[in-house]
Amino acid sequence: MNDATWYVVKQADGQCAIVPASQMEESQQGSDQTSMLQRWGPYDSQQSAIAHRIGLIRAGKCQPA
Repeated sequence: MNDATWYVVKQADGQCAIVPASQMEESQQGSDQTSMLQRWGPYDSQQSAIAHRIGLIRAGKCQPA
């Protein structure tokens, strides 16, 4: 899984989720796009995406889970 890229995705409820790029591709082809308000990334690791999510929460762009 180290080769995967990750995204931070803001959902309709205001929370941000960490999702792999493969899940982003699936949701773009399906009807889940309405549940994704914003996205940030790609990030090279899940840890990097988590760190950016924390920054987005502190900046008030995402609600904590």
